[in-house]
Amino acid sequence: MDDIANEMGISKKTIYQHFQNKTKLVEATAMHVFNCISHGIDCICELDKNPIEEIYEIKRFVMLNLKDEKSSPQYQLQKYYPKIYASLKRKQFEKMLGCVTRNLERGVTQEFYRDSIDIDFIARFYFNGMISLKDQDIFPHETYAMQNLMENYIEYHLRAICSAKGLETLIQIQINQNN
Repeated sequence: MDDIANEMGISKKTIYQHFQNKTKLVEATAMHVFNCISHGIDCICELDKNPIEEIYEIKRFVMLNLKDEKSSPQYQLQKYYPKIYASLKRKQFEKMLGCVTRNLERGVTQEFYRDSIDIDFIARFYFNGMISLKDQDIFPHETYAMQNLMENYIEYHLRAICSAKGLETLIQIQINQNN
């Protein structure tokens, strides 16, 4: 709290006028970041890009906003504020399940994704995979850069569900990214 007060040029007493305790400040901060990222994702989804482009655009937005985090705020939340972590994870799941489900439905309708996929299973599997990328026991940040993890996971996900049309689009996106 001293560091926050010093950085803001205010007293700790002023902080405590707005937040009952440190836990409430952490909770408000975590929910603010979640709401900002959720809003940005909603804006991307409203652009009505093809489903594969949408996934890459969301990845770019999230990576920009999380700034390739090294200290894993979610890991620290889980360790020091498990109730806040559980609440945040539930909100992330609800948000991502809806977003990914809509993406998958559009992808099947527009023939970018195979029509034989189990949309609910894939949406839940995708969420679980994304969460595991942040698990430092599985993917230590000293060994795995978050940018590479996200890129590899998205390619893995898309190659598993894409139709021939979707694979052509995926390959074109990857070619454009490497140029």
